[in-house]
Amino acid sequence: MPWLEHQLRALVDQECAEPWEVIVADNGSTDQSRVTAAAWSEQHGRIRCIDASAVRGPAAARNAGAREARGELLAFCDSDDVVRPGWLAHCAKALGAADVVAGIFDFWSLNGGIESTPAPASMRQFPFLPAGLCANLAVRRAAFDAVDGFAEELMTGEDIDLCWRLQTAGYRFAVEEGAVVSKRERTDFGEVFRQGLAFGRGGPVLYRRHRADGAKRNLQGAARSWLWLLVHAPRLLKAGSRRNQWARAAGMRTGRLVGSLRERVFFP
Repeated sequence: MPWLEHQLRALVDQECAEPWEVIVADNGSTDQSRVTAAAWSEQHGRIRCIDASAVRGPAAARNAGAREARGELLAFCDSDDVVRPGWLAHCAKALGAADVVAGIFDFWSLNGGIESTPAPASMRQFPFLPAGLCANLAVRRAAFDAVDGFAEELMTGEDIDLCWRLQTAGYRFAVEEGAVVSKRERTDFGEVFRQGLAFGRGGPVLYRRHRADGAKRNLQGAARSWLWLLVHAPRLLKAGSRRNQWARAAGMRTGRLVGSLRERVFFP
């Protein structure tokens, strides 16, 4: 898998004053990812590949990697993205003053876009606490273990859930602008819609899990989003990023309706 090699190359080139290692958690891959990771492990002593397929899902894979890691600081990234130089050092430094740290994303360099200012990974999909995405997230092991890591029953939104549980337990959240990850976006219309659908289904789950702590619905925002989809439906007639933007938003909102029915909450 060439994307994994791109990420591994970027990781082994990191410079950090702290001792560090790379754990590749294979969660039942069916391509050549395990072979690729094993080859890199033979060449670079910092890399270890583990079998994390006992329980399927991204949360379970990350928990397995965290259990195998020997350090007191944990940094998470995805196999299809590319960490920028200095990413690890900035994560480690930021964890000196916080318990969980979200980096920022460059959405243009891997997607043929126009260069722009990286965007924070911190997000507020709900009128609630900030959170980061696991494609660029670091956490102190003591805090991670105190809340039992990622919730393995969640297939999406496990990163937001972790950030919220840490904060409601009294741990400190921060954004580190020096920790930059180049994010690879999907380009196929169907893939973009399905990804949005999966993320959308996770919204009602997060709302149900955290509404007692203060998570709220943004009904006005939902109404504006549905109106935007109707107004911009003509974008479907043209190929390109704007069409995919519509697909992502439509998938997200459709997923929220499906998730609302499953979770028996109203979260459009």
